[in-house]
Amino acid sequence: MQSFLDFEKPIAELQGRIDELRQTAQNGELDIDAEVGRLQAKSDKLLRDTYARLTPWQKTQVARHPERPHLKHYLAGLVEDFMALGGDRAFGDDQAIIGGLARFRGRRVMVIGHEKGDDTASRLRHNFGMGKPEGYRKAIRLMKLADRFGLPVLTLVDTSGAFPGVQAEERGQAEAIARSTEACLEVGVPVVAAIVGEGGSGGAVALATGNTVLMFEHAVYSVISPEGCASILWRTAEKAADAAEAMKVTAQDLKALGVIDTIVPEPLGGAHRDPSAAITALGDALEGALNLLADRDPATVRAERRRKFLEIGRV
Repeated sequence: MQSFLDFEKPIAELQGRIDELRQTAQNGELDIDAEVGRLQAKSDKLLRDTYARLTPWQKTQVARHPERPHLKHYLAGLVEDFMALGGDRAFGDDQAIIGGLARFRGRRVMVIGHEKGDDTASRLRHNFGMGKPEGYRKAIRLMKLADRFGLPVLTLVDTSGAFPGVQAEERGQAEAIARSTEACLEVGVPVVAAIVGEGGSGGAVALATGNTVLMFEHAVYSVISPEGCASILWRTAEKAADAAEAMKVTAQDLKALGVIDTIVPEPLGGAHRDPSAAITALGDALEGALNLLADRDPATVRAERRRKFLEIGRV
């Protein structure tokens, strides 16, 4: 069954009525095609109207939808011959950040991304996509490997933030995030980043400091979660909607501010309603970005990337 968000209750009610009619027709000889068609048209219009005016907080809910595609779905739909490379060669292998060699539409690439998991067991195994120091040090190792062999780097970002636990702090979480961001800036190969769900704080920036930053239409990207911001400013998470509005977390706001480069359109109703279409759209955007960067020499790639991020926020 499809999961509906709180603001989608009117749509859920219409879909429920359509399902009831179809079940009734299966038990008799009633002709319900006309009525189902009318209700479906009404539901489709309501869905279009609703998603045309989503608030930042509603977009945050869409970005967190449990049925939204995750890294494993993008790997299955976009690349071939994926070979995962594990470990940071210092402590261990963090399953919140997955990376490896692959072939993307005829190109050899290095793919790195956050994996949240899609059921209880996998979410626990992947720590809900919250990377630990060894995960970011693994990312650094893979980026340097890609640089050595001249492979473009694709990063898929989907995390509420880096893991804030005591063990992570003991192992140098802040330093690992900073070094990963530094590695993004230093490699001489193109880095194309995509915010596919949540882009939370330094845990996202550590993989998203690319020559080109793509972002799904209903993804969010911010320095802190709306709940975290609300807890700091108003001492209550109930002000999360106000915080999301103030922080400019949406792709549309961030494009206007120059933080991201391209907004990738999602299927009507969000990527979770048609994962295959969303994955294809992301693949086309990634391919387009790589094509534009293909003829750059390492020094130019590095200089353009640094200049891009130094210009953010300049007035």
